[in-house]
Amino acid sequence: MYPGAHAAERPEHPAIIMAGSGEIITYAQLDEEANRLSHVFHDMGLRPGDHIAFCLENHPRFLPICWGAQYAGLIYTAVSSRLTTDEMEYIIGNCEARAFITSPYKASQAAELRDRMPGVGLRLMVDDPIDGYDSYDDTVAAASAEPLPDRVAGTDMLYSSGTTGRPKGVSTNAPSVPLEAAGNGVSVLAPLFAMSSDTVYLSPAPLYHAAPLRFCMGIHILGGTVVVMEHFDAENYLRLVQEYRITQTQVVPTMFVRMLKLPEQVRRRYDVSSIVAVIHAAAPCPVDVKRRMIDWWGPVLHEYYAGTEANGFVYCNSEQWLAHPGTVGQAVLGVIHIVDDEGNEVPVGQEGTVYFDGAGTFEYHGDPEKTAESRLANGWSTLGDVGRVDEDGFLHLTDRKAYMIISGGVNIYPQEAENILTMHPEVVDVAVIGVPNEDFGEEVKAVVQPVAMPADDEAAGRLERELIAYCREQLADVKCPRTVDFRDELPRHPTGKLYKRLLKDEYWAKSNRRI
Repeated sequence: MYPGAHAAERPEHPAIIMAGSGEIITYAQLDEEANRLSHVFHDMGLRPGDHIAFCLENHPRFLPICWGAQYAGLIYTAVSSRLTTDEMEYIIGNCEARAFITSPYKASQAAELRDRMPGVGLRLMVDDPIDGYDSYDDTVAAASAEPLPDRVAGTDMLYSSGTTGRPKGVSTNAPSVPLEAAGNGVSVLAPLFAMSSDTVYLSPAPLYHAAPLRFCMGIHILGGTVVVMEHFDAENYLRLVQEYRITQTQVVPTMFVRMLKLPEQVRRRYDVSSIVAVIHAAAPCPVDVKRRMIDWWGPVLHEYYAGTEANGFVYCNSEQWLAHPGTVGQAVLGVIHIVDDEGNEVPVGQEGTVYFDGAGTFEYHGDPEKTAESRLANGWSTLGDVGRVDEDGFLHLTDRKAYMIISGGVNIYPQEAENILTMHPEVVDVAVIGVPNEDFGEEVKAVVQPVAMPADDEAAGRLERELIAYCREQLADVKCPRTVDFRDELPRHPTGKLYKRLLKDEYWAKSNRRI
C-alpha cells in the first residue's frame, strides 16, 4: 500500500498532524502533493535511481517530500539540520544529488551552499525562498497532480558518520518494485507493535534520523496517522498522548529520563492508557529507567536493536525484557552470530563482535573498503557492536563499535572532533570520548594534552571555552565536546596507539556500566 491507495479509500483521514500548529495533512492532500512533486522531478529529467537531497527541520513538507521522491522512484537523502555547511556540502556531493530542497530555517547555510553544489540542477525552498532558490510551493502547485505512469518505488539512502571523519551513505540495495507493491521494514514488522490503519503514531524525534523517517512512512503505508512533534518536550509529549489518544510511539531512552524527572503530580495529570506500544532503540536504556517506565505505563515497552544498514533486527517485548533484564532481544530478522577477532563463533555467554546473516545486505556508498571491513568471508555483516547471547538466545550488548558515542540517541564518532582539535595551536594531543550523562546516556568530552598546562582554574576555563568554540566553528555542536579536561600526557603505546579504553574506564568506573 501507499498513500494514494488510502486517499482513494478515505481521502479525509489525517495522514500527518503537526503537533505545534495543529496543521492537518489528509491522505488526499499528501497523495496530491507527492504526485505533483514527482512530476517536478520527472520534468527536470530525473529518472528512477537518480538522487535528491533535502534538509529541513520537522516541517509540514518533510514527509510529503519523501513521498514525492518515493513516487518518482528516486533515491532520497535526508540531511541532518544540525550539520555544518561543509558537512552538508560533502553529503550533497557524495550522494550525487541532482536536486536540493530546504527551508528558511536553514537560510544562511542555504546561501553558502548555493554555489557549492555543481551537480544540483534544482534548488527549492519551502515557505519564503531566498535568492538562488525557487519557491517549492509555487513550483509544486504548477505541476500536474496526475500520477506518473509505470511508477517504481524510490528508497532512502541515509548517512551514518564514519570513524574516518566523513559520513557514509548506507545503500541497502533495495530491489526495484512497483510503487503499489512497495513496503518497508516497519510495515513488515507492524504485527509486533499492533500497528494498523487505525494507528495514531506520535513521532517526537528529528525526522532526518533513520528510525523516525522509516517509521512515519511505514505508518503511511499502513494508512494510519502520524503526529509530528516539532521539538521534544516531556510534558508536552504526555499532553499529546492524552489529546490524540496516541496508540504507538517511538522514543529514545533520554526521553524516558526526561519524563521520569517530571514532578509526580505532573506525570499523573495525563492519561496514557491509550498506548498500545512504546518502541525504543538507538541507545542503551538503563535497567532502572526501563523498570520505572514499565511500572508507570505497563508492559507496553518494546525494544529493538538494528542499524541504518538494516542487516538484521533484534527485538523484545516487556515480558521478555523482565525475564532477561538488560537484553535488547532475540533476532526477528537475520541470524545472530557472536564472533571473536579471528572470525570464529564463540560459545553461548561469551562476548564477541555481533554479526548477522540471512537478512538484508548493504553497501557504504562509494566506499568499498569500509563495506569490506563490515563483512566476513562468509558474507556475515556487522555494525561493529560487541555483545553476548544468553542460553535462551537473547542478545546483551556490552560495548560498541570503535568508541562511537551515543548521546540522546544520536551517533557521534569522536575522530571528527579529534581531527579538528589536534590542529589547534595550544593542543599537543587529544582524545575525544563519551562519558556518563544522566539525561543523554553519554556526553562528549575532550581530554587534552596542552602545549602548556593552564596555570590555574581560570586559565583552564578560558582554554576550555576556546577549544569548544574552535570545534563548533567547524563541526556540528552535537559532535563537539561539552567539557574539556587537561592532562600532562595521554596514554599511548610507543607505536603511537592511543589507549582510549583506559581513559574511558576512568570516567565510567563509578557508573557500574560500560555503555
